[in-house]
Amino acid sequence: MAEGAKVQSSSYETVLVDRRESGVTWVTLNRPEKRNAMNPTLHREMTLVLDELAYDEATRVLVITGSGESFCAGMDLKEVFYDLDGDPAARARAMRDAEWRSHALRLFPKPTIAAVNGWCFGGAFTIVASCDIVVAANEATFGLSEVNFGKIAGGYVSKAISEVLNPRDALFYLLTGDTFNGVEAAEMKFATRSVERAKLEEYVTALAEKLAQKNPTVVSFSKEAFRHVSPMSYEQAGAWLGAMSQALDHRSGVAWKSGVEEFKSGQFKPGLGHNEQR
Repeated sequence: MAEGAKVQSSSYETVLVDRRESGVTWVTLNRPEKRNAMNPTLHREMTLVLDELAYDEATRVLVITGSGESFCAGMDLKEVFYDLDGDPAARARAMRDAEWRSHALRLFPKPTIAAVNGWCFGGAFTIVASCDIVVAANEATFGLSEVNFGKIAGGYVSKAISEVLNPRDALFYLLTGDTFNGVEAAEMKFATRSVERAKLEEYVTALAEKLAQKNPTVVSFSKEAFRHVSPMSYEQAGAWLGAMSQALDHRSGVAWKSGVEEFKSGQFKPGLGHNEQR
């Protein structure tokens, strides 16, 4: 899906990695013949990709999308469930590698955007839930179909949707197996925004490049602060955020002061843009 100027590309069997000159890296799930369903190879490769990009200074924003007409059709039922049914060790390894969605991606230190271009089912909900921002094509189709073939929404799917969906919506789609489109996903706030499929790449590119222009240290600390304070009490959050603020000042050299000085002199309006020095 993603096209344009590239700094470097990495080659994997099931994943395409395109690093952009803008600081945005597009990661495309690339099993179009299987609607980008996740098999053991894809899980291993995504684990490697996320570990590599987390420490890649040229990558300021990560975008995840799918090749062809699908974002991700969930788990490859044959390769993950049927083929590994008699091999407990292989099944355990596959489930461990599959945790890139709920662990490495959820805690990825840079902004992440899911560009949901088409079919999105089952285990793919964990990818979507773990991304910071989700832009869905209006025409995309979402569904939790596990109930239809005698499984529960495991692999952290039920946990993920419990955090990002209203309980009534989550239970309705979890129990019925019904589908919903990108517009409905945005209305339920499972997606941040929805746009026409033809405009998805353009919209996501502009958004990602805007994020890439921000101070990467401040963005990383802001994301970490948000992710961690949710289960804390106000007292715990206050103490933890205070420590984080001091750590940020130490890391960034108190760069925020230049912005305040420019604000005082009328050169900078924080609500309408950003200052490159921060």
